[in-house]
Amino acid sequence: MFGYGGRILRVDLTTGRTWAEPMPEELARDYLGGRGVGAYLLYREVPQGTDPLSPANRLYVSAGPFSGLLVPGAGKCDVACKSPLTGGYAGASVGGMLSAEMKYAGYDTVAIQGAAAKPVYLFIDDDRVELRDATPYWGQGSLTTEQALKKALGDDFQIATIGPAGEAGVSFACISHDFGRQAGRGGVGAVMGSKKLKAIAVRGSRSIPVADLPRYRERARALYAACKASPGLEAWQRYGTAGVTTWANEIGAFPTRNFSSGYFEGHPGLSGETMRQAIVVTDKACFGCPSPCGKYSFSKKHGVHVEGPEYETTALIGGDCALGNIEDVAYANYLCDELGLDTISAGNAVAFAIECFQRGIIGTEDTGGLTLRFGDPDTVFTLLRQIAAREGIGAVLAQGVKQAAATWGKGAEAYAVQVKGMEMSGYESRNAPAMLLAYMTCDVGAHHNRAWAITYDIAVGRDAITSDKVAKVIELQHIRPLFDTLGACRLQWVELSVDLSHYAPILEAITGVPRSWQDLLHISERIWNLTRLYWLREVPGFGRAWDAPPERMWREPVASGPTAGKLVARADAERLLDMYYQQRGWDSDGRPTPAKLAELGLDRL
Repeated sequence: MFGYGGRILRVDLTTGRTWAEPMPEELARDYLGGRGVGAYLLYREVPQGTDPLSPANRLYVSAGPFSGLLVPGAGKCDVACKSPLTGGYAGASVGGMLSAEMKYAGYDTVAIQGAAAKPVYLFIDDDRVELRDATPYWGQGSLTTEQALKKALGDDFQIATIGPAGEAGVSFACISHDFGRQAGRGGVGAVMGSKKLKAIAVRGSRSIPVADLPRYRERARALYAACKASPGLEAWQRYGTAGVTTWANEIGAFPTRNFSSGYFEGHPGLSGETMRQAIVVTDKACFGCPSPCGKYSFSKKHGVHVEGPEYETTALIGGDCALGNIEDVAYANYLCDELGLDTISAGNAVAFAIECFQRGIIGTEDTGGLTLRFGDPDTVFTLLRQIAAREGIGAVLAQGVKQAAATWGKGAEAYAVQVKGMEMSGYESRNAPAMLLAYMTCDVGAHHNRAWAITYDIAVGRDAITSDKVAKVIELQHIRPLFDTLGACRLQWVELSVDLSHYAPILEAITGVPRSWQDLLHISERIWNLTRLYWLREVPGFGRAWDAPPERMWREPVASGPTAGKLVARADAERLLDMYYQQRGWDSDGRPTPAKLAELGLDRL
């Protein structure tokens, strides 16, 4: 198969058996790779009602047809499983070098089932696949383990690890790779930990077959040239995602003090310019990337190196916890990376706990005597450590804010900023209805990466509740996740404004299969509806109520800043959902209709 490793590697941790199967051509045809293949296999192979932390859950690590080839940004890898955070679909994307190395070893997907009796790591060296003892690494941090395995195996191995949070089953534990890249959302690290799988180490030496090599070179070079010619390239390389911080604050979208506001008065200490001057050592890129947005940093104050902080970390640990010093945010970032915590959910959990403490919902009897304060670095550092160890109040917060609110009661639910059980990422949306709808309907929970619609809100009027905003959200929900099926980064399109017309011809040159851009969007829509079917199958009573906005977004106006006094009324949120379901071809409870399933070829499922 042109463009593919051609095999799925199966790993049964219970029996210790490993084997390779051919990658079905129809699976590649209908779901492309990456996110699409992971979602399909999850739906077909994991039994209904499976406990996310049981051996019956499976973990799918999938590359795409671009992975390992010289296409800008072709370093993305998708991790899919049933989420211990939400109970629904988890699909987490990670950059770096892992997906390329998988393809070089001849594998498009590594499908992991069962659970080992003792800690192991998966060793892959082309056709040599072994489960090796990981007892010496169990209990170590993610970064420490990656460094140790690199030393033991060689720098040419690409490593994915979990930290103590994954071992402890924290519901938002992540999988780390390349010393600072994470498959962060949905608790994929907890699933890996439940299987006693500490790490995956991959090295490959195969070539990837390409259908039309001259055409591939021509098209890929044209995309590299477009990236290089972009007016946005210089600033993007200099600041990366940290360049978003000042903009988000200026428009009132920077999460502050548990999303009570979208404006942080301490933002100058967190800006991309401050970060570049104070802590950045050098730039860092993923595989094949001409625009290195990663920043390798060093905090003199805390004596640690870390990749980042990325914007989302700065937003949720900086603004949301009211830390105004980039060095403190960098250290919290380091703790999350080493402990194996998703910085988005972790920052939300800490901010939620602080607000609940300040409102008297919880007290020192719940915190082990701690006084929780916004703006206090020690509060943040202590809670992160307790969450990863599931100690004290950390054991409650490790469930995620939805479950923590249910545990504490007393009105705590009003301050749990989440959708479907997943904590909201870094865009305060009470004056951005399209962005709020994107969070409400995202297929993993309140995450921005499926549809970053806030710029459209700004372009057409932030208060408007209109059908064109709904259409834009749906359009983005097909385009942005499509990159995760290809194994490519979307940021060349988003930040460098390269034209989407580049991508279908590159894919055709690689695979030899003629497809238009609309054909690719049709596949992406199929995958979107498939993940909706998964939620409907796995979550009892799933439907419209699960797409509701966080209570804070419709009940409480923004406290301060450029959007002070704004909110999205609950009736307006319901109007948005009505239009969304209608445009998607779903019924009024958010279920895909038989006609829509037949149109997408999902009626056969």
